[in-house]
Order: sequence, then structure tokens, then C-alpha cells
Amino acid sequence: MSYCPECEAVIDEEFEDVGEVISCPECGVELEVISVDPVEFDLAPVDDEDEDDEFRFDDAEDEEEWDDEDSYEEDEDDDDDV
Repeated sequence: MSYCPECEAVIDEEFEDVGEVISCPECGVELEVISVDPVEFDLAPVDDEDEDDEFRFDDAEDEEEWDDEDSYEEDEDDDDDV
């Protein structure tokens, strides 16, 4: 019997391979098997490929410069017409 290092839930399964990655049945965090006798877990390393899939503004091809002052001034001009 072993425990999740994140939420301390009991994980009562047998594992054969060090390095195997599982999800905690209680909190869902990914755990890596670091020992099989006795079974011990550590938080699984973050996969760099997932980070590459995230949108980053710096990487956007259609990046535009916004000038908030100009758009604010235009809004003020519209209010004067009312």
C-alpha cells in the first residue's frame, strides 16, 4: 500500500516498472512510480510538449499594437454627439 504525495490518498495497486506514470484516483495529479518494492510515488515531471501547445501572445503571427489612449479618445468623441 502506498500514498499519493499530493493528497495522501491510499493507492493500493501493484506496479512492475519504475518510471510508470499514473493518475491519482483521488486528486487526479499525475504520479511517477519511483520504487516498486516498496511502491513509492513522486509527482510526475511536467511534459514540455504540453507547454509548446499553449498559446503565447509573443508567438502570435497577427500581433497588433493597441493604443488604448486613441480608442478611449474616440469613445469620448462619440459621447459628445448625444
